[in-house]
Amino acid sequence: MLVVVFDDETKAYDGSSALKELDSEGSISIHGISVVKKNSDGSLVTEEVEGDFPIRTAAGTAIGALIGVLGGPVGLGVGTATGALAGYIADLHRAGVDADYFDEVSTKLTPGKWAVVSDISEEWETPVDTKMEALGGSVFRATRQSVEKEQEAKEEAGLKARMANLKQEQAKARQDQKAKIRAKIDSLHAKLEAKKQGAKERSEQRKKETDAKVHALQEKAKESRGNTKAKIQARIASLREKHK
Repeated sequence: MLVVVFDDETKAYDGSSALKELDSEGSISIHGISVVKKNSDGSLVTEEVEGDFPIRTAAGTAIGALIGVLGGPVGLGVGTATGALAGYIADLHRAGVDADYFDEVSTKLTPGKWAVVSDISEEWETPVDTKMEALGGSVFRATRQSVEKEQEAKEEAGLKARMANLKQEQAKARQDQKAKIRAKIDSLHAKLEAKKQGAKERSEQRKKETDAKVHALQEKAKESRGNTKAKIQARIASLREKHK
């Protein structure tokens, strides 16, 4: 996940064009790219969503999730609604980045500034850094991680542990207490099943996203030669391995 912050609109669009040039020459592969603006109230507006890459809209993608986080509630203090907080965490997981990355970008992406947000594959950081720094851009990158998968495993383990404890408690409880404990167990079981269903749906969405990226790269590889073709084929293999 790549975010490059610029001071003005012109530089942001120049940065977007420079990334596309790197893509066309094979130095990187762009899977999706957007140009965004930070408003005075802290919200983020998507000014451009590039349609020539496999991820054709920001909605429902890692880019869309990251934009949602960067334009979301600042600070997430005590007054933040539970729903907003849950949405923020879900977007972080969907984008595959952690809170530290969000903090780094937010410190630089202040009201009035612009940014290019992109989902890319790259073997070397120098090509992107050289182009972006020449345009005055501040580069922030993070390798997408399975943050969501790890969190889901912890939450499921926690629910199962509570259910096991309640079953032990139920076995020792008085008759008039058993029904209440049974209700708690049923509630936890319903939450567990809902989490499993949600994880399944997100997994299916990730597969669709990966398939779209692989297909686009395969088409590009057909038109490429030599070292460029080899790089693209290596990226295809990497995407498949990461998804697996």
